[in-house]
Amino acid sequence: MKKKLINDPENVVVEMIEGIVKAKPSKLRKLDNYNVVVRKDAPLDKVALVSGGGSGHEPAHAGYVGEGMLDAAVAGDVFTSPTPDAIFEAIKTVNGGKGVLLIVKNYTGDVMNFEMAEDMAVAEGIEVAHVVVNDDVAVEDSLYTTGRRGVAGTIFVHKIAGAKAAAGAELSEVKKAAEKVISNVRTKGMALYPCRVPSAEEPTFKLEEDEMELGIGIHGEPGTQRTKVKKADEIVDDLLGSILSDINFENGDEVALMVNGMGGTPLMELFIANRRAHQVLENRGIKVYKNFVDEFMTSLEMAGMSITLLKLDQELKELLDAPTDINLMK
Repeated sequence: MKKKLINDPENVVVEMIEGIVKAKPSKLRKLDNYNVVVRKDAPLDKVALVSGGGSGHEPAHAGYVGEGMLDAAVAGDVFTSPTPDAIFEAIKTVNGGKGVLLIVKNYTGDVMNFEMAEDMAVAEGIEVAHVVVNDDVAVEDSLYTTGRRGVAGTIFVHKIAGAKAAAGAELSEVKKAAEKVISNVRTKGMALYPCRVPSAEEPTFKLEEDEMELGIGIHGEPGTQRTKVKKADEIVDDLLGSILSDINFENGDEVALMVNGMGGTPLMELFIANRRAHQVLENRGIKVYKNFVDEFMTSLEMAGMSITLLKLDQELKELLDAPTDINLMK
């Protein structure tokens, strides 16, 4: 059995949330009886942003609760959607009268439960809208989705929509900014080793020592292609090749580049991948306006990475540069 630094598998989420809040006691608080992290100063006189999903993707989503990004994050069990009642409580708590935008990754359970919570909130007179992130180019449909999965590109939606809301925009304008990101962001991931959920005896899939998976998601699911392990440059070429063929890029375009560790990948290896990504983009005449290299949306201890490109215009650049107290996104 693989070792885990936990107490009881049944308590990992609530104990994690308690630890997150204690790490930032002046800025965050946990809702009583729910695994929901909210800004301590909520509600605010602005459009509120709520996101969330299954646990195991840390720092997503609670790690993005703060100034210029989310107002609340709702945590489900590991790789399991949060319940509608928990999402509803988050909406009520952060609603400051300007409306609430729900940012949902395209997984069937997440979409269903967030939409149910939205209906509950609307029935109580709260103005609510939602967007669904579907940035993964690896699959059109999967075990978890109809359509493409929402993965690390979701973090750019948090940042852009959060900045728009902080600037005082109306709910419709914040939603429009989020949708612009969704239309212009693409991601593809890979894994060298799988992960294991705390309550399981076996990993979510098995790989031989000389094998890797291309096109993995963030719930421990296998990829779309299993190959022999390749060199870092070849892997980056594959991931970026899929992304660049999926969205129209022209010479001189500017992008935000995110090289995201899946939870068990040394930063050394992520920076090696980042080096190659810059080479590929430079050869295509694409300028990296802003670069993010770290763990942003993980899959427990999976070893691997994803690469995300966000095609930028002037509005998106300004919102990406807007102030936030989330260090990962500064």
